[in-house]
Amino acid sequence: MTNFQASLPTANNPQMAGRSQTEPTFAAENDLPLPPPLDPGANIALFLDFDGTLVEIADHPDAVVVAPHLAGVVTALSQHLGGRLAIVTGRSIAALEGLLGPVEVAVAGSHGGEFRARAGAEVEPLADPLPAAVVTALESFASANGGLLVEPKPFSVAVHYRRHPEALEGLLACAQALAQERGLAMKHGKQVIELAMPGSDKGTAVTRFMGLPAFAGAAPLFLGDDVTDEDAFRAVRHLGGQGVLVGPMRATAASLRLPGVAAVHNWLEDGLASVPAAKPDGEIRP
Repeated sequence: MTNFQASLPTANNPQMAGRSQTEPTFAAENDLPLPPPLDPGANIALFLDFDGTLVEIADHPDAVVVAPHLAGVVTALSQHLGGRLAIVTGRSIAALEGLLGPVEVAVAGSHGGEFRARAGAEVEPLADPLPAAVVTALESFASANGGLLVEPKPFSVAVHYRRHPEALEGLLACAQALAQERGLAMKHGKQVIELAMPGSDKGTAVTRFMGLPAFAGAAPLFLGDDVTDEDAFRAVRHLGGQGVLVGPMRATAASLRLPGVAAVHNWLEDGLASVPAAKPDGEIRP
């Protein structure tokens, strides 16, 4: 067990690092505990969802606001963690980097359908491409029901109904029929329905990362907000780590919680600030 694992609140170890010795610190009453302070020097592997975790969810996927410093913070943390940091997102890697920039970290995109083992590595497919006929069928439904936003991805397709909640019942029926016909997985996220190819899920991506030499033996920690992150929460629990739910409390496989995107930024930035600064000659300042 790493020092970071030992600081996580459990039935036998309720204290939080830097907090009370007798009581865990909770985000709210009758809630999951907050995670302990991030220690980039610990033997942990950090996995970060994007939408709803690193950026606030917007009405349109392209309308999210990315903090100017975010890419730098994530890149610096990855370096201090020895490369044991990955963004695991439902977006394609191309769409992610179109918003965040060409961030130098490991990434799994399209809910794990795309896999980049480390910064600069080639992107590997972990699933077969989504048949074009699935996108066509959903686009036809969207057009006939008020113009729902259809977001094709390499290994999945998402239909956003945020602006047309009245279309949900029909959308569910259409998506379920396609999923059954084509052997697809259906994911129901925050006002979005997504159909994905088998093997395109965040739990599979996290498990694949943890099998790599750079990640092996570390304690995995996954931060995510949506039900589409539950596969990853279960995967890290199976691997001896913990999930951190971001946002309001709900039923979840996570065991820790941060109240929102701003709290995630603070947690990451505080962890980075805890790293001792190097002197010009390479020595570490106390």
